[in-house]
Amino acid sequence: MIYCCKMQSTSNLLMIRPVSFGYNEQTASSNTFQSQSADQQLVQVKALAEFDGLVKVLRDNGVSVTVIEDTLEPHTPDSIFPNNWVSFHDNGDVFTYPMQAENRRLERREDIITELEDNFEVKHVIDLSRFEHQGQFLEGTGSMALDRDNKIAYACLSPRTSQEVLDTFCKQTEYKSVTFHAFDQNDFAIYHTNVMMCVGSNFSVACLDSITDDTEKEEFIHSLKNTGKQIINISFDQMTHFAGNMLEVKNHAGETLIVMSKSAFNALNFQQKAVLSSFGKLIYADISTIETNGGGSARCMIAEVHLPPAVHQ
Repeated sequence: MIYCCKMQSTSNLLMIRPVSFGYNEQTASSNTFQSQSADQQLVQVKALAEFDGLVKVLRDNGVSVTVIEDTLEPHTPDSIFPNNWVSFHDNGDVFTYPMQAENRRLERREDIITELEDNFEVKHVIDLSRFEHQGQFLEGTGSMALDRDNKIAYACLSPRTSQEVLDTFCKQTEYKSVTFHAFDQNDFAIYHTNVMMCVGSNFSVACLDSITDDTEKEEFIHSLKNTGKQIINISFDQMTHFAGNMLEVKNHAGETLIVMSKSAFNALNFQQKAVLSSFGKLIYADISTIETNGGGSARCMIAEVHLPPAVHQ
């Protein structure tokens, strides 16, 4: 068994409040979780209310959420999912990532990182976006489910998750990668790792049936068990309802919370909820408009800020 001090979750989160959220045609071809609502004019209004609702649930449970307002220009319909373009690490490193969709590349904002420096220490910004010129991508903690305690990056290889960029990230961070290929019930490649699995301090939720190669599945399960994770297996249908798209966070009292959407919570059975509840309090909000049009859920909306606190003179 591999164990170390626990740093998996944080009580500091970054979220981007949308101003023009909507169905993104540039991402739809590789995201089967995404579908277009009939009345797009109402989508932004509904998404804004859902966003504010999730922020309220997090804050009511003692979590610090830095909310940054999106800008009308440039038009970034998916800016509500910041975890794809940036990640923050406890050594002060910030990574920015190569994105497949051209309009998603516009989400990368230096001013957001600068604003976080008021409260957190940023030592290095490592920009991996150069890989876009080679047609290679790694969309942050959408592409990777990070076991921060054991420095393992679980990654479902796909058009949005390239091996070479993953290897570069792992070399920079001294992470080890566990890679595999995953498919939905229609044999369509799953676009992001974080829709089929999540990693907590002592558990992992995963759709094991989505990993069709027996050797890859065996290595995946072995890695999770070897690092002391209890695996909560979910079905294809539960994955479709975003039950894999959860995130473990802490509140300021040190209590563990497991964040998910209402649709994910409702998709879980009694036994799965009981097991998950043994690892933390389950909290959720209705974000169905965001899920339907954006093809992402609660975990996608949150970038964890693991940066050390700023030392003010």
